Amino acid sequence: MSDAEFAEIVSRALGRPAAVKDWSAEVVDYPLFGSPSTGALWRIHGVTDDGEPFRIFLKVVQSPRHWPHLHLLPEHTRQRFVDDFPWRTELAAWQPAFLDHLPPGLRVPHLYRLAELGDDRVAVWMEDVQQSTDVWEVPRFARAARLLGGFAAGRSNPDLIAGADWPPGFGLRMYRHARLMGALPQLEDDALWAHPVVTASVDEHLRTDLRTLAGRIDQILDRLDQLPQALPHGDASPQNLLVPSDEPETFVAIDASFQTPHAIGFDLGQLLVGLVHAGQFPAHRLPELDEVLTSSFRDGMAERGKPSASSDIAYGFHGSLVIRSAFTALPWERLEGPSTPDLIADFSERALLTRFIVDRGLAL
Repeated sequence: MSDAEFAEIVSRALGRPAAVKDWSAEVVDYPLFGSPSTGALWRIHGVTDDGEPFRIFLKVVQSPRHWPHLHLLPEHTRQRFVDDFPWRTELAAWQPAFLDHLPPGLRVPHLYRLAELGDDRVAVWMEDVQQSTDVWEVPRFARAARLLGGFAAGRSNPDLIAGADWPPGFGLRMYRHARLMGALPQLEDDALWAHPVVTASVDEHLRTDLRTLAGRIDQILDRLDQLPQALPHGDASPQNLLVPSDEPETFVAIDASFQTPHAIGFDLGQLLVGLVHAGQFPAHRLPELDEVLTSSFRDGMAERGKPSASSDIAYGFHGSLVIRSAFTALPWERLEGPSTPDLIADFSERALLTRFIVDRGLAL
């Protein structure tokens, strides 16, 4: 990129013509395993010739053929995963079908430039949102769920659903093929379940219940396809609903994915479990949180003129959660290290999370 092009990006960020005096880039860590379409993340800091500071966030999105963990997928699934994975869908966040349906209180980062890098990579230059440091508590979760419900109401338009590039449920079915086919064999690995960390953390019925739930995957997917559909955010975890420090009652949505029609309530799954996965919300509070999400989502849909049955939202919520998280929540990869008290504590939290999801799944 030329100096002139970079100055143009900075000018867009500041909303006025600007010349760059100095800048630096800071690499942002991110979970490689769960991010097959993320090539790199940087925060760019600098100052203009007249002394005004600027901040810009740069993300490179990529085809999963560049993903360093592609080899961990079963060999017979890799090429289909690469061919089918809609890695450019994150860019949909700045398209009218996404932007035009955001309810007040929910927005996306300001976009400064999209640059095709070649070799199936795209650079996204955007706003670096200054985030509130307040801890997420139930009222904030409820507010997020209500706004996601309003978003789903706008994106349940039959014309939008009919014009989608993929049929209802395509994203979850692709996930089943690419991810679950590698996770389900772990249920039959006796050595894995006999590991000391597992026996110290997991209740005695969890393996059996997971096997039972695995036998219902197709049934759950079929039922999800029959429910009212909407185009979701796709990965609406709290980590992807940024809370700006200057407007803490609002959210900035990032990392859109799964841009295919899915059952209403789909977005609640990642909202529920995202911070538990990160060790930032205790799993024993999941029932408390679960109770408010469906009703808040329903209220958000009704506010936008799309009243929906709580039972439909709850099935879309819990059914999608089962497919995305029930069989992948236990951190098996961490068993390669020593058995420490911290590992046992972390595994116990994930076991509680898994138990919660399994119980919801078996009740469907």
